[in-house]
Amino acid sequence: MAKRLFDIGISLLGLVLLAPLLGILALWIKLDSPGPVFFRGARVGRGGRLFRIYKFRTMIADAAQRGPGITTAQDPRVTQAGRFLRRFKLDELPQLLNVLKGEMSLVGPRPEDPRYVALYTAEQRRVLDVRPGITGIASLHFRHEEALLSGDDWQRRYIEEIMPQKLALELAYLEHPSLAQDVAILLKTFLALFR
Repeated sequence: MAKRLFDIGISLLGLVLLAPLLGILALWIKLDSPGPVFFRGARVGRGGRLFRIYKFRTMIADAAQRGPGITTAQDPRVTQAGRFLRRFKLDELPQLLNVLKGEMSLVGPRPEDPRYVALYTAEQRRVLDVRPGITGIASLHFRHEEALLSGDDWQRRYIEEIMPQKLALELAYLEHPSLAQDVAILLKTFLALFR
């Protein structure tokens, strides 16, 4: 209950304080390339339920038809505005709406594409026992994930190496959850944006 109240309070405060920035970013996306301002992709949430994640659109409008569900290094589908938004993780800000709706938390395992959740082991599926987060311990460790996904075998590398490492980190986080740990992860995420 404390975590949920914390999520609601911080996400409401964030949306109010960031409203001018969100408006400027939305305008830039609209001027930079044709298409909607938001991307609403299917993700797997708590209990294995599907939901639509809100993100600022960082790719060309028909990116899903032109390539994989994961963004790779030097992906040509990423727009000019999108490169900036992704670099500073500003594309994730609309997920504060998912937090308000109760689909996500500020901190938790990152929500995954259903195609990859289908590959989880029974142990790895334990990450679905909690609300997914905007940020988390794996997000901090794999902040530059796109740079790791290069070459022709990027998908094999993601499935066999990166995804298991991320899930192991998230499972370790779930062993001792606490509001203090969540606050520490939020602070580390904020500081990481300026490195």
